[in-house]
Amino acid sequence: MSRKDTSQVTRIVEQRLGYDFTDKQLLLEALTHKSYYHENKEGAVHHNERLEFLGDSVIGLVVVEYLFRHKASYAESVLAKIKSYIVSEPVFSEIAGLLSLGECILLGKGERSTGGRTKKSILADALEAVMGAVYLDGGFERAREVILGLFGSRIETAITSGQFFDYKTELQERTQMSCGKLPEYRTISQSGEEHQRVFTVGVYLNGELLGISSGRKKKEAETLAAKEALERLQGQR
Repeated sequence: MSRKDTSQVTRIVEQRLGYDFTDKQLLLEALTHKSYYHENKEGAVHHNERLEFLGDSVIGLVVVEYLFRHKASYAESVLAKIKSYIVSEPVFSEIAGLLSLGECILLGKGERSTGGRTKKSILADALEAVMGAVYLDGGFERAREVILGLFGSRIETAITSGQFFDYKTELQERTQMSCGKLPEYRTISQSGEEHQRVFTVGVYLNGELLGISSGRKKKEAETLAAKEALERLQGQR
């Protein structure tokens, strides 16, 4: 890749992040997958694994600090569950996808030919590396701003929807213990256009409706229905 091409790639990422790097080489390193580095050792400075290691810790600290200062004042056990949910490959790869980071990662021929630009692990690692680069380039305060700009709404959504808590597993364990049966999830309805579809799901036990809820994804609707079922069972005690 020419110097012009790499400059264009870094500029695109800077625009999407809302952050301009003083040291462009740091960002370029963060976008360099080891497969590209091994094929271009003369042109590539480093690959992104060290920045990935750093970025994981920086994101983790920012998320934990945000949760610690949250008005809900969660207990340590809940903080740990939310952090575990947010600081994870699925969420990182999702955010990297929203940034279209995959098209900017420098990949070797083998990774490009096998769909590396859409692999969740590569996307998540690149996001971590980019956040590590932001931290080294601009310091912790700027890194916090960028990270919360990307993760803030995701954290709040996880909190309000209860996605961080495994309500489905909790409900399954409770029903197995109380009556030796598993709950059954049924899609009651679907509405809206394909890109704005809303699912309504009910959770049943022995044919009895225990909880019902809606969500943009079926899994989200099932999670919220399980939460409602648990609250109902708790009230029956």
